[in-house]
Amino acid sequence: MAIESRFLMTIDRMQPEDLDDVMAIEARSFSTPWTEEMFKSELWGKTLSENLVARAVSVPGARTQVVGYTCLWIVGEELHINNIAIHPRYRRQGVAKSLLSFAFDLAKRRGARKALLEVRVSNTTAQALYQRLGFRVVGRRHQYYTSPVEDALVMAKDDL
Repeated sequence: MAIESRFLMTIDRMQPEDLDDVMAIEARSFSTPWTEEMFKSELWGKTLSENLVARAVSVPGARTQVVGYTCLWIVGEELHINNIAIHPRYRRQGVAKSLLSFAFDLAKRRGARKALLEVRVSNTTAQALYQRLGFRVVGRRHQYYTSPVEDALVMAKDDL
């Protein structure tokens, strides 16, 4: 599916061959990145899991580059956003917003009515994006993150 942004981008399900690109983005994005085994578990081990990638398309028909991804669970009426990261070169260009909008549509089609996520207290850039997308702070998880130890804000969006 083609998505409007500052460059041509497609969003589709993560494939095993995407894992190297995803792992590289993960390592550049987080102080305690997910392991390859964690991603494989999401890809092959959980029936509730949906894993999406955004790909930049430079020339129609050419090889695409993974520029972002998200790992989600759709459980009953709830979409839980477990992980989202964008390649540093493509941040602030609408990739995260496009991935999340795609995820919201997918979850709605599966019967979800609300979304939930955790975000580091210090990650004000992500918090601002989530607020623009309709999320609000509904709680706090004490010492949720490690390296460095930090609280998480729990954010919810009630109207997918």
